[in-house]
Amino acid sequence: MHIMTTRPYGAQALGRISHLIVAGNAIAGRLPWSVPALLALLIPAWVFWSSARTKVNGFAIADSTWWLFKNEYALPLIAAAAAVLATLAEHVFSVALALGIVTRASAADLLGMTAVIQIFVYPSAWVTHGLWATCFLALVAKGPGALSLDRLPRLDR
Repeated sequence: MHIMTTRPYGAQALGRISHLIVAGNAIAGRLPWSVPALLALLIPAWVFWSSARTKVNGFAIADSTWWLFKNEYALPLIAAAAAVLATLAEHVFSVALALGIVTRASAADLLGMTAVIQIFVYPSAWVTHGLWATCFLALVAKGPGALSLDRLPRLDR
């Protein structure tokens, strides 16, 4: 009687795939948090900065911004206050994120803005808002990483 001492071809292929997955996970596990954190800082910061810049004309809030908050965003009673606060918040918190200054607070504030936008303004844009929220939640939970100004005086602890 002949006893098979080698694994069938399918089992060998599965073993190789398993080995590649383990090796890939080991390599990915060595990636420092500062790399994805930098992307989580810069990408949503750029989105919110770009949005903020469309809301102003020089140092004044643009006429189109007043119209958006009153009509499209359907905030007739609080349109003026919301337009000013949102414009200021987008400018301040996007710069703070990009520089990695008071990152956790900035990310939490922009997460709140994202939730308001998702719930009250554009409820069908959950994929986009979910991506932003993921970046903000990661920054709130893990901090800005080593490539931020928060890390210089250890402000993120």
